[in-house]
Amino acid sequence: MKRLWVLVLALCLLAACQNTASDEKTSKKEETKTRTIEHAMGTTEVPENPKRVVVLTNEGTEAVVSMGIKPVGAANSYEGDPWYEHLADQYEGIEPVGMESELNLERIAKLKPDLILGNKFRQEAQYKKLNAIAPTVFSEELRSDWKENFKLYAKALNKEAEGEKVLADYDKHVEKAKKEFGSQLDKEISMIRFMPGDVRMYQKDTFSGNILNQLGFKRPKAQNVDDFAVRNMTKEQIPEMDGDYLFYFTFMDGTKEVTELEKDWINDPAFKELKASKNNKVMKVDDGIWNTSGGVLSAHMMIDDLKDKVLGK
Repeated sequence: MKRLWVLVLALCLLAACQNTASDEKTSKKEETKTRTIEHAMGTTEVPENPKRVVVLTNEGTEAVVSMGIKPVGAANSYEGDPWYEHLADQYEGIEPVGMESELNLERIAKLKPDLILGNKFRQEAQYKKLNAIAPTVFSEELRSDWKENFKLYAKALNKEAEGEKVLADYDKHVEKAKKEFGSQLDKEISMIRFMPGDVRMYQKDTFSGNILNQLGFKRPKAQNVDDFAVRNMTKEQIPEMDGDYLFYFTFMDGTKEVTELEKDWINDPAFKELKASKNNKVMKVDDGIWNTSGGVLSAHMMIDDLKDKVLGK
């Protein structure tokens, strides 16, 4: 009888070990399931449910975070240390991996990502090296059409349902704001940017230009163009900047060169003759929110800031 019990126990242990091995194999198979994603660089097999995501653009990081995913790594913000002030709380715990155009590949590799999201316009030359670290998916362009990039990121993350909700909530915000702006939508909004050695007039193919277009605001003739920006402006072009409202944002704000450039133009006699200047409708806004970060979280904030500036709420 004792030998029989020993035999039964041994058989039970063997069965348990086989079941454990089978479970491990099943688990490994689940972990290695992939999906094919078409993107700017071709097609890539990505994990069905990626767990360790690295994002290489500012707008991409906003997209991923908005869908409830905390990347293990992300490109540094263009302003802030390392994140934009308006996003720092939501980015706590993310490892910075260098600027969009100056990535630290060694740091990215150490994070052991299972998916990398980047951008052809910014990082095409590094695609092969990145793809050797982990499956890499690239959006095509930056600038105005952040929604198209957003949809690609959602697909790569297997979060399309969550992504659709984020975009639907944004569209609701736009529609609600349009009703609140009411007759103010007939006003012309001008947008100017001060940068090191450059003054630019921002047209419609820009982050903020796209949002103003969605809201239905009018633009001055020189800015009512489906293009990016008028670069390297001269003071002779100051009259083209005029509008009912003039919003300006300053890149690398606080640095001596740009601060002096901004003051020089704002205090120029021709600038003071603008209708917006005479009516006290020239307002400085945050470059990170209105332009540089370029994602869905900033888009919400820009709409709210615009309401504060135009409607006083």
